[in-house]
Parts: sequence; structure tokens; C-alpha cells
Amino acid sequence: METIKWVLCPICGNKTRTIMQEDTELKNFPLYCPKCKQQTLN
Repeated sequence: METIKWVLCPICGNKTRTIMQEDTELKNFPLYCPKCKQQTLN
């Protein structure tokens, strides 16, 4: 069974709407936070 976790915003620390498994790799992924309305490139 794989662990699924929410991706946290690097600016405010809240959960984003993105979920990933523990073996997922993000490269040049535009992460948007609906709470602080910021977009970061991970």
C-alpha cells in the first residue's frame, strides 16, 4: 500500500489541491496555492 500525501505550499504551509504518492517526482511543476493565491515552480 502506497502512502498518499497532500503537497504543502512552501510559502504559507497550507495544503494545496495537489495529492501525490511517495514515489512521485515533481520537476518544473507549477504549484498553485488557493489560500495565498501564489504560484511557485517546484
